[in-house]
Amino acid sequence: MFPGPQRRRPGAPCSVESSNANQIRCLILACGNTLREDDGVGPFLAHWAEERWRDDARVRVLCDHQWTPEMAEDVAQAETIVFIDCATDSAPGLVRCMAVKPAPDSTKLGMHHLDASQLLALSKHVYGAMPRTSLLLTIGAGSLELREGFSAVVQAALPEARQGLEDTVQRLLSSKTVQRA
Repeated sequence: MFPGPQRRRPGAPCSVESSNANQIRCLILACGNTLREDDGVGPFLAHWAEERWRDDARVRVLCDHQWTPEMAEDVAQAETIVFIDCATDSAPGLVRCMAVKPAPDSTKLGMHHLDASQLLALSKHVYGAMPRTSLLLTIGAGSLELREGFSAVVQAALPEARQGLEDTVQRLLSSKTVQRA
């Protein structure tokens, strides 16, 4: 297992706080369980991102076991967001980055955990704001067994996932800032 970053709240794997939430150009919001083998890719990449952008106040990294309604405020304050999770509907080790739109019906949201589209919809519904760009980076899970570490196929995909995250965040940071109401 990799060393754990700072905690968001008791039980949450990682968090990097910015001094001014209005400065956040890019929010990286990861989820996963490091005790369920490949489900731990979210926390692993969040820890890597925390180290990579440690001195950049424009980037904020948050990570938890799952995405919850309480995260909607963080989402609403971000100019751009990259959600990170494993994917059980993709080929093992397949790294994908795709645009995410808010779920069409925010009245059918779960109360304990949400997917990326539901969290965007909740952010828009409750706070009247959401990021101008929302992306989901996933790695196809090869195994979700109860153990730490990664399957061989996901371990082999981690360099591609890190590079994809690096390229995506750099592109988001270099894009023109949009003034928000």
